[in-house]
Amino acid sequence: MLSYVDEIEVKDKKVFIRADFNVPLDQGIITDDTRIKSTLPTVRSVLDRGGSVILASHLGRPKGKVDKKYSLAPVADRLSELLGKEVMFIEDCIGKEVEEKAQHLKPGDILLLENLRFHPEEEKNDEGFARKLAGLADIYINDAFAVSHRAHASVEAITRFAGQKGAGFLIKNEITYFKKAMGEPERPLIAIIGGAKVSGKLEVLENLIQKVDKLLIGGGMAFTFLKAEGIEIGKSLVEDDLLDTARKVMKKADERGAKVILPVDCVVANKVDAEAEYKTTTINDIPADWLGLDIGEQTLKLFKEAIKDAGTIVWNGPMGVFEIEPFSKGTYGVVDLVADSPALSIVGGGDTDVALHRSGKSDKISFMSTAGGAFLELLKGETLPAIKALEH
Repeated sequence: MLSYVDEIEVKDKKVFIRADFNVPLDQGIITDDTRIKSTLPTVRSVLDRGGSVILASHLGRPKGKVDKKYSLAPVADRLSELLGKEVMFIEDCIGKEVEEKAQHLKPGDILLLENLRFHPEEEKNDEGFARKLAGLADIYINDAFAVSHRAHASVEAITRFAGQKGAGFLIKNEITYFKKAMGEPERPLIAIIGGAKVSGKLEVLENLIQKVDKLLIGGGMAFTFLKAEGIEIGKSLVEDDLLDTARKVMKKADERGAKVILPVDCVVANKVDAEAEYKTTTINDIPADWLGLDIGEQTLKLFKEAIKDAGTIVWNGPMGVFEIEPFSKGTYGVVDLVADSPALSIVGGGDTDVALHRSGKSDKISFMSTAGGAFLELLKGETLPAIKALEH
């Protein structure tokens, strides 16, 4: 049984909160603090109830070595601003100095540790490292959903040495909304899946097709499905070794009475470039030397018709190379469709979140997951290692 932070007595206790402060930085300046803000409710819950907080996170991929460009020092400054109180920062996450600092924390104090991944033991799920982290506090709280699909020391091994353990509000929201979408959804349940490759989402598609009423496929992965149907796709991205898998997914959909909806037109270009020559064609008229880089207007109309009566919408992955303006209309068109739908909408994945933020319509989505990989693991029907560890 999973316990949440508000169910645990924290008065006069030291609470170790594993957060996800893996924020984008530009020369030491935080360019998007969404992930910092998402953990504030958990932090405030502990502080308001008389506990002290030790915060830990990773940032980037320093590969087990100290690299100042991945320091969490800017996060300490931003946290201080957001909380309106000093957040102490220490330039390591284990060791004598860290232990002494943690030992002298008083109720209401906040200490942010340096990047966990400066130590190779973090990603190796090392028990000795985990034991040292757990020893800093009385209670362990995981609020880092985005890394909960990984068995790392600060999210998995640490649970074996924590006195009490539980999850924060961010994880509570992620699990609650996911259960609403995939456990007992309002129907029709519609999944919109995009992105470049089928291979990265193969198990997702195989699991979804057992549950959804309609599966809308866009992005580069759509061309593997189109080729599986015998359509000539020019030089579009395709995974020839997965053509049979694509056929199996569509066959399974037929057996269940679910619909797989593929693009009927696409924006094609002679190269992946903002200056490329491009045009919209039907999927049957893709020039041999061109490649599809976005869904077209007729596909958007088809998608709009498909989701008009939706009860629940789950979306992961862009519809094209949306970072380049000529190939962005499909993704932003789907943003509009999902944002304008009265259905419960759950969106996850880094690129999809970026598109939503840029559109200015993220507030019209019922729930935006903070994760990419962990969100996909749930869509596969997997139990996340870090969540499973909290339940034992």
